[in-house]
Amino acid sequence: MGLKMEIEGKVEGISVISWLMCTSVLVLTVLFTYGCTPAEKPLPVTYEAVIKLPEPRYEGKISVEEALLKRRSVRNYTGASLTLPEVSQLLWATQGITDPRGFRTAPSAGALYPLEVYVVVGDVQNLAQAVYHYKPDEHELVKVMDGNKRAELAAAALGQSWVKEGAINIVLTAVYERTTAKYGDRGIRYVHIEAGHAAQNLCLQATALELGLVTVGAFHGDRVSEILGLAEDEAPVYIIPVGRKS
Repeated sequence: MGLKMEIEGKVEGISVISWLMCTSVLVLTVLFTYGCTPAEKPLPVTYEAVIKLPEPRYEGKISVEEALLKRRSVRNYTGASLTLPEVSQLLWATQGITDPRGFRTAPSAGALYPLEVYVVVGDVQNLAQAVYHYKPDEHELVKVMDGNKRAELAAAALGQSWVKEGAINIVLTAVYERTTAKYGDRGIRYVHIEAGHAAQNLCLQATALELGLVTVGAFHGDRVSEILGLAEDEAPVYIIPVGRKS
């Protein structure tokens, strides 16, 4: 009798262990098949009039020397979207604040900073298609107008297709009077030199992010001013399409 009970107890114990093992396998199969948590939903598109940008990074994966070596004009893009952190980094490199006294990433004659920066957004994750004005002091974007203006901007740039095909276009404009009020006509030269400084910063930062861009100077200024809604004392200097390299 004792031997029979012992054998039955072992059989029963084996049955319980087998049940637990089968149940565990079933649970693991469900978890691996369907995931432990619900699928993450994509972040909603931001339609706000003011967008606070992510903090820029101050350390990168490649050196300045490597960025200089690899910098090229790129006119062909994959059509994939950019991210808001990438846009933030590009804008900071172009005209971001780097000192409590208000100094920026690019030098400026007399620290007068005549340049303004606009972003014509076509394809940025979680950011509505619109024209935005970059505010360096707050590191934020202020919406100027809604809509995808890339095709209009490309037409104003003598039909250069890369302006339409870039995920964004960064447009540098100048308020010349900020500089000429102090330096006279020579200030015009200083403004153009400063635009070159800012554009090169942008080129190197895009290279470091493995993005492609090209600087465009051929465009109808009056038409670009109209598209961006610029003030009368403000003139476009550069159109710079940016996208993922194909």
